[in-house]
Amino acid sequence: MSNDFSKPGRPQRRCFAQKQARSRRPPPSAIVQVYKVLFLLVPTLTLFACAHSKKVPMQGKVVGKSATTSEITVEHGDIPGFMSAMTMPYVVKDPGVLREVQSGDKITASVVLPADGSNYWLEDVRITDKSGRGETSHEPHLLLPGERVPDVPLINQDGRTIHLTDFAGKAVLVTFIYTRCPMPNFCPRLSADFAKVEAELKKNPADYSQTHLLTISFDPKYDTAPVLRKYGLGYLKGNGQGFSHWDFASTDAKQTPAFVQAFGLKYVPQAGYISHTMNIVLIAPDGTVAKLWSDDWSVAELADTLKQAVHSRS
Repeated sequence: MSNDFSKPGRPQRRCFAQKQARSRRPPPSAIVQVYKVLFLLVPTLTLFACAHSKKVPMQGKVVGKSATTSEITVEHGDIPGFMSAMTMPYVVKDPGVLREVQSGDKITASVVLPADGSNYWLEDVRITDKSGRGETSHEPHLLLPGERVPDVPLINQDGRTIHLTDFAGKAVLVTFIYTRCPMPNFCPRLSADFAKVEAELKKNPADYSQTHLLTISFDPKYDTAPVLRKYGLGYLKGNGQGFSHWDFASTDAKQTPAFVQAFGLKYVPQAGYISHTMNIVLIAPDGTVAKLWSDDWSVAELADTLKQAVHSRS
């Protein structure tokens, strides 16, 4: 039996097939046209993507900046549709602007809000007044162990004004939440762990009487006294008497950023939620910071450290 591949005509047919394949390729002019279309389309796609980001105007005063994080901290008024008046850090992507802006400058800018809810930043930053340069920065000081805590007035779940000095002589465990937090491993975890600490302390009346728990909201506009009371009752199993040992409170909206950041908390309002860190602070009976936790703790450790703070008093 003969082998077709050995036939003299086969190579010619293969060459003919190769010519047919080459003939089906688009001519160079067509390829050039495709590249031209893509070249024209890229700016259009870029504009389309940018159109899905929202810009809101902002004006305020720079009170600090960080070259390490490319942020400037701005004390600003209400930003309609975004957030109420407060002092917040904002990322600035233009290094030239970051170099030029100084603490004390008054600025106008646009806050860019990505449609996907990712972190916002500042654009179109313009300095309107440089006369405040050289003033003392209002950037919050991060408290360290041994430093005295600020005695900022707080409004608790009963609408009553309280101060951290009210708990002088007691060891106080403080954490920060917002009641609408949807993430189970964040605010609900903090509150659930505090509820377990509360139950543990109740086992010993002496420890219970010399300690206190305090949950502070960093969303005071929504977390009013009635909201905090309802939230707190959920973790106190409906027993309102528990508020005598565990307060749920908030502070004035303008004071909130500096107050909570002094305890190491960082938070960023997003579309429909607040991105934040988790912080727990132990205040010693003398009113100074004794210990800070971020996301590495256990209920047993929190309860034991509280007890030790009480028992180690001189």
